[in-house]
Amino acid sequence: FGSSHFGASPAIGSKRAGHSRSPRLPLSFAKMDSNAPKLAKVEKVLGRTGSRGGVIQVRVQFMYETSPELAGRSLIRNVKGPIREGDILALLETEREARHLR
Repeated sequence: FGSSHFGASPAIGSKRAGHSRSPRLPLSFAKMDSNAPKLAKVEKVLGRTGSRGGVIQVRVQFMYETSPELAGRSLIRNVKGPIREGDILALLETEREARHLR
């Protein structure tokens, strides 16, 4: 295993000695990434859902800091795990809305 297999550093005299390990990001990532998580604040906890009540349905309002185009818009989302009013969620998907509880 004396070569550059399995993540070993390249030899000093090799062609790749000055090669950086971190990949270069495209210019589109230099600006705001459209796939970046959007922050939303929990306005109201609506109730529990799911077959055993393990999912909590909440109304969230998007914050201006991460998505000015969505600022002020609110959605109903399902959240798994502990949550309360005032918490901030990082949402990867902002188009889909949860169905209302019955």
